[in-house]
Amino acid sequence: MRIAIIGTGYVGLVSGACFSEFGVEVACVDKDDAKIARLQRGEMPIFEPGLDTLVANNAAAGRISFTTDLASAVAGAEAVFIAVGTPSRRGDGHADLSYVFAAAEEIGRALADYAVVVTKSTVPVGTGRQVAAILRQTRPQGGFDVASNPEFLREGSAIEDFMRPDRVVIGADSDRARAILRALYRPLYLLETPMVFTDIETAELIKYAANAFLATKITFINEIADLCERVGADVQEVAKGIGLDGRIGRKFLHAGPGFGGSCFPKDCRALVRTAREAQAPLSIVETVVQVNEARKERMADKIVAACGGSVAGKTLAVLGLTFKPNTDDMRDSPSLAILPRLTTAGATIRVFDPEGMEEARKVLPDLVYCTDAYETMHDADALVLLTEWNAFRALDLVRVRNLLATPLVIDLRNVYQPQEMLAAGLSYVSIGRAVETARPQLRALA
Repeated sequence: MRIAIIGTGYVGLVSGACFSEFGVEVACVDKDDAKIARLQRGEMPIFEPGLDTLVANNAAAGRISFTTDLASAVAGAEAVFIAVGTPSRRGDGHADLSYVFAAAEEIGRALADYAVVVTKSTVPVGTGRQVAAILRQTRPQGGFDVASNPEFLREGSAIEDFMRPDRVVIGADSDRARAILRALYRPLYLLETPMVFTDIETAELIKYAANAFLATKITFINEIADLCERVGADVQEVAKGIGLDGRIGRKFLHAGPGFGGSCFPKDCRALVRTAREAQAPLSIVETVVQVNEARKERMADKIVAACGGSVAGKTLAVLGLTFKPNTDDMRDSPSLAILPRLTTAGATIRVFDPEGMEEARKVLPDLVYCTDAYETMHDADALVLLTEWNAFRALDLVRVRNLLATPLVIDLRNVYQPQEMLAAGLSYVSIGRAVETARPQLRALA
């Protein structure tokens, strides 16, 4: 089978690489000449564990190629996936579909034989019908079907998510389109992956509903964490106690500074807008969006309070900048809301992130970028953990204590246990748990 994927961003590149691993011939298309040149050299434009090897192996086998020529990529393809960006539109929060519609128009002009055109991008309900209308205008003689195949990839574990998904959702109206997509995903049948076949509108809404629900779980446990701090409870034990209930589940019950990334914030805003336009407002999701944005700002206040009510003239060591580990993605990261507020309040901030430094420099130029975690800590007045990278989970706490001018750790991801921090002579502030204050002691000589 031969397919084309329009867009070599996160979704398009990962999907193309994984389809090629199935033995499918994949042509990936992008208008960015520089990006395509990098991919042809085997250089990945994003960080995703294992992606470089997967692409290299399948490129060597001739199963995946990269081009700026959409017409040549579409020629002979049985399925053409639209995997371009759908960022939030300025002003109203709706998804910007201009890239999707432009791709559909270009695909329509390029098609010579039948193909199923699949929206892989996350798009509001009704987009598939609009894509079909564009294709009919540019290709009035027909010879195509439109389908929706939303992605459920988590950054940092996207390859595993594609290869061993919880489910595959396909929205299509014709038997021919369903047959082509069923054949494309046939390798997953060996793993007995559930295949959900439905209409296009339902498939489009499934993606938004899933992300909004997960965002709601995160926001719920974050608010419970605030209550825990007031009443003396432990949010991690609360999360464990409710998560063992099979009706609730343990995933996405980790308290922190608020959700970010390329999906949850954007998709929640777009779903809210769609619901308002349909005159069926989603009050819960609207509240989730508001509470999450406010939480990121309040995390800056939490850090200031932990530092004695002011950070003016103080140096803060910050570990982690990306919205989650195992990615270089800075989109809607809590750090973008927290750190500028601290610098405005007069703090000098030294930072380190294993993969996000290059992207962070573009949007947070006023920070001091360090070469490793411990360099950030020299004579700092506090250490702040913002992203739970594995590299930060087993720090040498004695060394941390000796490097810091003030033995204070503010852990916004609950990476550590309060008692181990106290035993190391560190005062410890976390999320939804009691504050542990170390007894004053002399710092060891460096």
